[in-house]
Formats: sequence, structure tokens, C-alpha cells
Amino acid sequence: MVIFTRTQRERRSSLPNPGLPPAAETRFEELKRYVAFAAEDAALLRSFRDVAAPHFARIAQEFYDRIRLHDEAHAVFTGEAQIARLQRSLVLWMERLFGGRYDEAYFEDTAQIGRVHVKVGLPQRYMFTAMALIRSSLLKLAEAAGPSGLAVMDAISRLLDLELAIMLESYRDNFVARIQQVERLERQALGASLARTEHRYVNAVELAHVIIVGLDAQGSILLFNQEAERITGFARDEVIGRSLLDCLAIEETGEGAELREILRGVAAAQGAASEREVVSRAIETAVSTRSGQRRSVLWQLTHAPSSGDDVCVFAIGRDTTDEKALLARTKQQEKLAAIGTLAAGLAHEIRNPLNGAQLHVTYLDRSLKKSGAHPELIETVGVVADEIRRLGSLVTEFLAFARPKPLLVKRVSVQTLLERAAQLVAAQAHQHGVEVVLDVPPQAIELEADGAKLEQVLLNLTQNAIEAVAGEAGAGHVVLRARRQPQTVSFEIEDDGPGIPEDAPIFDAFFSTKPQGTGLGLSISYRIITDHGGTLDVDSKRGRTVFRIVLPLDGPPDSALRSRVEAS
Repeated sequence: MVIFTRTQRERRSSLPNPGLPPAAETRFEELKRYVAFAAEDAALLRSFRDVAAPHFARIAQEFYDRIRLHDEAHAVFTGEAQIARLQRSLVLWMERLFGGRYDEAYFEDTAQIGRVHVKVGLPQRYMFTAMALIRSSLLKLAEAAGPSGLAVMDAISRLLDLELAIMLESYRDNFVARIQQVERLERQALGASLARTEHRYVNAVELAHVIIVGLDAQGSILLFNQEAERITGFARDEVIGRSLLDCLAIEETGEGAELREILRGVAAAQGAASEREVVSRAIETAVSTRSGQRRSVLWQLTHAPSSGDDVCVFAIGRDTTDEKALLARTKQQEKLAAIGTLAAGLAHEIRNPLNGAQLHVTYLDRSLKKSGAHPELIETVGVVADEIRRLGSLVTEFLAFARPKPLLVKRVSVQTLLERAAQLVAAQAHQHGVEVVLDVPPQAIELEADGAKLEQVLLNLTQNAIEAVAGEAGAGHVVLRARRQPQTVSFEIEDDGPGIPEDAPIFDAFFSTKPQGTGLGLSISYRIITDHGGTLDVDSKRGRTVFRIVLPLDGPPDSALRSRVEAS
């Protein structure tokens, strides 16, 4: 026998449709009955909204900062713009929680959130951990609310349990839809083809560290191995029967157009080709992953004619994205090393004559002034002295480029580095009417690095950004941004200037778009970042240029490049 207290009896009597059997209720009303969510809970939450609302933005910020620390959860994001949109959506969701209206429209909104989680591939277990984080933050607010706090805490817990139940149903519906998709494939006779290839998957295809995709004559996917799932982020049952070109968003221009023509040729020749004829072609294209990232894949297409709806093209792919990036960095390092050797020799040969010339020009200037020489003559000597000093500064830059000093690595604060850079350029920005904006998370971020050298890089990139937007009509903006990832930290210097010409070799030594530039600033910055084990790249179009630095949190990987300074 179950005994209820008076309060429990009152709560049960106030639940929706208490006398109806579950079959007569809507799904939402049934769920509310099971979690004991009543009208009094709705009233409590609505009255608590004004207390909780000022904290929603902070809770959303803390929530997504926590997600950045987990590789698998962070991998579903496409970039900072998406994270910013999701933070705003989370604030709107919390406002809806305390809206006081919990009807069928509310049920459908929550179910849609669950469907979005399925669509982006968020693992189901992260829903529980995410809800636990938000629950903890909201309960702390309710706990501090005074005598009514306990009742509000109970109402919040019941509502969040209700939210979880609805979202889990979305995952269940997605699972049922997948099962139905598999059944449809079997009814269309694709099941027989999958069964014939199962032995190949187990013994070879699934163990291969290359992408293996089998296509029919129309370019539809019949085989999709584990490496293809890992690289693209798509599950096998999501792509079977779909076009390879459409599924991976392969462009219709350049190499993508060539690949499309090859597959069309295969389809046209399929009926007339000999069973013994095998044609192989190699082509490299960019593909789009489930999270929206672009990866470069080198395909080897092998045409193996067959009858019926069996596989007639095997597309064997190798992900070359990281390999190409490493090759580009290696070439850049080789170029910098060769130019550095030349610069060191030139600097040594030029510095001594320059010092001598500077002494003589100084002596000549003093003598002319004492003798009362013509002002134009004195001015001419001054011009020569200025040019000699400029050459001296150039030689100093040459030496800094050719003979970089070892890194002095210690624990440094990311926020402090960006604040320091903003302070140093404040006068220059004010002079040109440029607004410099800091965009850094409130939680402290630290990494192992040479703080002085990183400050040099950030200052150089920020000054370049200010100079780029200074000549534009209207007030320009420069944003200094930092974000934490699971194993790295990224810096971004963004401006709304005219952009950089496409394919300009901006990281090559002596290349400059400035009339008086030496072309060494970005080369030195590139070397400093690569010495730290990081990357420096640029994404530019008119109205938006972003220099992006990515550094490992635990410091440079090669200890030969640095001297560690122990924290005092």
C-alpha cells in the first residue's frame, strides 16, 4: 500500500486530466503527469523569471566554455559564428523555460531542439551532462531566492526532467526512422547487395586506413567503410543510396566537375563495356564533412564493369588535408631558412660600413652647424643621416630574422597578451579613427609560450590591421579575439578593411604591400608561431580579413628550440 502526504495528494489532484487513463491523454500531458508537473509549478517558474533572466547570458557563456574542453562534443561545431548563435539560442531556451506556458506548442518546440541535436550528430549522453550543468546553475539561483527557493528548485527540477524526456523521444524517433530506412532499402533489393559485401567489409574494407566507397552506375553509394565514416562524419546508413557528389557537397567546378564527368562516362559506358575491362583514374577534390568542414581527398577511381545494380566504381580516397598543410609549412620553413642565411651574410657585411658612415655623417653635421653652413646643405646631410639610420634598422630586422633567439617559455595569460597589444596600439588607432575591440572569454586561459615573442606577433598583426582599415571610408574596426579549444588556443585578429589580394605571398620574406615596408614582419611572425608548434594562416575577402593563430596549450613540442624559464 502506498501512503501519500497531504501535499502529495493535493499535487496529484491538481495534475492535468487525473481521471483519464494514459491512452486518452496527449503524449505531453502524460509526461507532465509522470513527472508530477502541475499548474502551481508553472506559476512559480513564471514568477521567478525576473530573478533568473539577468543570469541567462552568463550561464550560456559558461556552458559553451565547458563544451570547448571536450573533443567529441566540440567536434560538432563548425566555428565561432555557430557557437555564438547557439549561445543566443540557449538564452532564448532558458527564457522559454520560465515563460509559464507549457502546452502542446511548448512540447513541439522542445522536440524540435532534440531533432536539431540528432541532425548535428551530438552524442546522446551529452544531453544529460549538459542538462546537469544548466540544472546546477539554475538551482543555485533558486536556492538564494529566500523562503520560496525550495519550491522553485522542485519546479525547476521537474521541468528539466520533462525537457529531457521530450528530447529523448526525438532521439528515439530518429532511431525508428533509421530502422525504417534500412527496411526500405531491403525492400528495394539493396539488402541483398549489402549482404554480399559484408565479408569484404570484415576482412579488408573495414580495416583499411583509406576511404573506400562503392558506387553504382548512377554514382549512388553502395559501400561506405569505417574510415569514410570517420573522415566525413556520416554514418553508413545515412548515405547508402545517395549520390556521392551530393552527399559530400563536391563542387561542380574545377576538379569536382571533372569527377562528375568521369562518373557520367562510367554510367554511359557501363552497358557496352567488357567484363574484363578495368579503367583507373586519379583526381583530387574537396569534400564537405557533416560538421561543414572542408577536407581535401585524393581519389583513385577504379571502374570494374558489372551487371545489374552491383558496384561498378570503387572510389579509394586518402585524406591529404593535413599532409598538404604540413608540406606548405615545410616549404615555407625552407624558404625562410634559405633567405635567413642570405640575410645573415648581408647584415654582417653591411653593418660595419654603415656604422662608419654614421660616425662620419654625424661629424660632418656638427662641423657644418659650427661653421654656419647654408641651411639647405645642413638639411641634405640630415636626410643622409636619416637614411643611414633606416638602413641600420633594416639590418637589425635582417639579423632578427636570420638568427632567431631561443624561446623563453613560461606560463603566460592569453587575456593579458591581447590587452597589452590593445594598449600599445591605442594611440595609433585613435589617430586613424579605428576602433579596437577585445573579444576574450571571462575564464582565464593560460599556455606555455614565450610571452614577449607572442606579444611581438600580436602587435605586428594588429598594427597591420589598423593600417589596412585606416584608408577606408568611415570608421574601421579591428577585433582581437581568443578562444579555448580542448588542446589548443586560437587567436584571431580581424579587420573590416579592403582585404588581401588572392594568392599574395604575404608570408614570404621581403614581400610587402606597403611602400616603405621591409617585408619581414609577417615572415618573422610566421617563424615565431611555427617555432611554438603552432600555425598562422589568413582568410581574406573585401570587408573581412582574419589572421588566425593556433597554438598548443602545453607549449612547443621541440625542446631544442627553447629555454624554459621556471616560474618564480
